[in-house]
Amino acid sequence: MRTVWLSGAEWAAVLRIGLGLWWLESWRHKDRKGWFERGTGITWAAGIAREHRWPAVRTGFEKVVAPRPRLMAYVVVYAELALGLGLVSGLLTPVALVGGLLLNLFYLVLMIHDWAEQGQNAMMALISLVALFAMSWQTWSLDHAIGLFP
Repeated sequence: MRTVWLSGAEWAAVLRIGLGLWWLESWRHKDRKGWFERGTGITWAAGIAREHRWPAVRTGFEKVVAPRPRLMAYVVVYAELALGLGLVSGLLTPVALVGGLLLNLFYLVLMIHDWAEQGQNAMMALISLVALFAMSWQTWSLDHAIGLFP
């Protein structure tokens, strides 16, 4: 494929790294003390789930997240960190791309009423798909350097 400046594989790596930086920024700006000690993140999500137009979202939140708010806070916050580090370094890249896609889809469904969140999560999900199907781990990644996912 002919492109300007970089090869197609390098542009795919740029997308992957940019997506990783986006996840790291999401992790960086979180009030972790609030999430872990006061439960602010899960409390906020519970309010959204309670008012959600889809009963399945309310039920799923009540059965999976609500009974274990502290654990879920750690899962969300550290999943974002792990996704960012994995994508920037290119370590276990396909796993990180699928995990990020699933997390973005979860956020997309939860925040169905918030257009600003919808745009961010839709774009991150789209970048995940492009980076996954372009096999973006083949350039500028630890996966490539150590021979994972040829």
